[in-house]
Amino acid sequence: MRMPTLTLAISPCPNDTFIFDAMLHQRIDTEGLDFQVHFADVEQLNQAAFAARYDITKLSYHAYAYASEDYILLRSGSALGNHCGPLLISKDALSEDDIHNGKIGIPGKYTTANFLFSLRYPEATNKVAMLFSDIEQSLLDGKLDAGVIIHENRFTYAQKGLKKIIDLGDYWENTYHAPIPLGGIAIKRNTDKDVQLKVQRIIRRSIAYAFEHPEASAAFVAQHSQEMDAAVCQQHIQLYVNQYSLDLGEKGEHAIRTLYRVATERQLIPVLKQPILL
Repeated sequence: MRMPTLTLAISPCPNDTFIFDAMLHQRIDTEGLDFQVHFADVEQLNQAAFAARYDITKLSYHAYAYASEDYILLRSGSALGNHCGPLLISKDALSEDDIHNGKIGIPGKYTTANFLFSLRYPEATNKVAMLFSDIEQSLLDGKLDAGVIIHENRFTYAQKGLKKIIDLGDYWENTYHAPIPLGGIAIKRNTDKDVQLKVQRIIRRSIAYAFEHPEASAAFVAQHSQEMDAAVCQQHIQLYVNQYSLDLGEKGEHAIRTLYRVATERQLIPVLKQPILL
């Protein structure tokens, strides 16, 4: 007897479609599980997690702190690594005071990008949350003094004449000596434990298949990449899908626990009272 279909919410970004293609298209053994996929921007995913809308969801590690009562993190499927963090950029050179007093575009209040910016610039409070893909144009139009960019925008900002102020990922790595925990996959806590473990295995199997057969996901990635250049798609996947996506391992788990320890100490998130990892 087949299990009920599980709802799965992910972003349309190339790293997510690359990771989940094999399991969504039955290229691997899904152990009797079926999945109904929903696509949304990262901050929309965060908000949906706060409402416990989907059985399985991608969300920012920052946002997870506000959804931990309903979800537990899986050890496979993460966007976590080195030299892959958000960038703070601007149209013109800015001083530290300019940043503290300026109008800063962020890709969502609960994104890890905003958390890292707040960690580095705690005095900068004039922030405007917007769709990540709108930040570059808002800078060019003079509507913002600086902006925190994520995803494929780190490959395009320089071509538009924008300047990097700081790599917030490098700041994290140099300060805390851990990979950057950007986004993870979580499943509802009230899901049967056997099903939780099945889902974790299936995601790992899907990623392993994608690594071995990268051409298999090409059409699915292109379909949802919002007209992104094929070369940028490939850069995106190479940057955000890695050994930590397969399994967090000790270093990945340490990075996540470090984020929550630091965030709790700075009183930037609520205290996590339940186990966070499956």
